Amino acid sequence: MEFKQLRSFIEVVNRGGFTQAAHTLHISQSAVSKQVAQLEQDVGQPLLERQASQLHLTAAGRIVLERGEALLRQRQALLEELDDLNQMGRGELRLGLPLLGSDALFAGLFAEYRRRYPNISIQLLEGGSHSMEQAVRTGELELGGSLTPSDPAFAYQPFCNEPLDVLLPAGHALAGLGQIDLHQLAETPFLLYQRSFVLNDRLLKACQQQGFTPKEGGRSGQADFLAALVAAGQGVVLLPRVVAKALERPGVVRLALRAPTELRWDIAFIWRRGAYLSRAAQAWLQLVRQAP
Repeated sequence: MEFKQLRSFIEVVNRGGFTQAAHTLHISQSAVSKQVAQLEQDVGQPLLERQASQLHLTAAGRIVLERGEALLRQRQALLEELDDLNQMGRGELRLGLPLLGSDALFAGLFAEYRRRYPNISIQLLEGGSHSMEQAVRTGELELGGSLTPSDPAFAYQPFCNEPLDVLLPAGHALAGLGQIDLHQLAETPFLLYQRSFVLNDRLLKACQQQGFTPKEGGRSGQADFLAALVAAGQGVVLLPRVVAKALERPGVVRLALRAPTELRWDIAFIWRRGAYLSRAAQAWLQLVRQAP
């Protein structure tokens, strides 16, 4: 059994197919298939059941997936500890950043990190909090920028805690108000984020607590596209203030939202509780702590 076989098998499961895994691993689909087949031969029983166009784990496959992920995490930790003996002379930071607000919040930090540690390679992934948590859990990321997690499996370092503002079409009946309550938007379509965004869950819960389920007007992970939809009169969007300020434009009005305290954008950097943090990761966290 080889690590490359385990990696291929795990990617096939996580990505939902051989083609997607091949793209992630940057090898051919036939190479992925061969490595999974070799792993099944080494194990002595099938790990995947192929039904029509879908793949399902066998009982043996579930065991190999769980143990294999743990082995790959241990291997990565070993390599990182050995790299650290070089005192930041080289190494890798596997970092996740939120899609919302990365340009406003992290571009400067990213540039400063590269200036201080030019020999550290950075593998960057962007996404919503659900995808960040999953990538940290599996070891794909060492650190992930996410809304503050409630799962005790994660340790975290807080970064920012922003209120949400509302972007409305300039012609909206409420556009002249200085502030707005969530329930006042009950009859207006909401432009939501991709399903990997935990902020969606918080928003839907807050609306339900105020007695309504928002009408969905569309979804996107791109804040500028959501603002363009607002300008086109397709609905309203709630965004962190630092993001909303940068998206004000003709046809769009920004209002402060009077909202429950739990409906905020509280970004933290998370890692697996008890996991070894490389010097590269510790250096990023130190830089984040120093940020104004």
